[in-house]
Amino acid sequence: MSAAQSHPVFARLWTLASDGDALQRAREDLLRGVQGRGLEVGAGDGRGFKHYPPTVTELVAVEPEPYLRRRAELASGHAPVPVKVLAGTAERLPPVEGDFDFAVASLVLCSVSDQARALTELRRVLRPGGELRFFEHVLATGPPVAAAQRWLDRSGLWPRLGAGCHLSRDTLAAITAAGFQIQSVRTAQLGVLARPVPFLVGRALAP
Repeated sequence: MSAAQSHPVFARLWTLASDGDALQRAREDLLRGVQGRGLEVGAGDGRGFKHYPPTVTELVAVEPEPYLRRRAELASGHAPVPVKVLAGTAERLPPVEGDFDFAVASLVLCSVSDQARALTELRRVLRPGGELRFFEHVLATGPPVAAAQRWLDRSGLWPRLGAGCHLSRDTLAAITAAGFQIQSVRTAQLGVLARPVPFLVGRALAP
């Protein structure tokens, strides 16, 4: 989540809904092998902190939603790596020292108000050759589902219910347009969650 305003109802529902085994396995897969100093945008309630390997020297976690940020601060105390939780959005990161070794966007690029700007910010703070790890849902390949996703976005219904979430974004193309070089991408194994809407786990390099 990256909208600056508070979403108290959605935040509490997300805390309950994001605890499934399939999502936890996807997060573990997403973070496997990361090392050095990292930045996570839209860190939510910090549920993913436990999956960071000991090769991470520091994690700066950015979360705009007050309820989720408070929970992330609590989770940081039990994380296996040093975590600093900050208020901010992906489109306008808080003042942090640059040259991160990696950045993580997990189910957040769907909800940023300006996807291109958010990716430009991530590219800015990564060192040359730094990694972007992403886990995002994207537009379905099946025409009926894709049409439904586009209609829900145009109607404004889904973005209002999902705190700014958009179902029909071509996030992979946006990452490439921002100058990142895609290294790998695969469909996350989420069972019924990934049917018929695909969830992608991937990594890309900053130039």
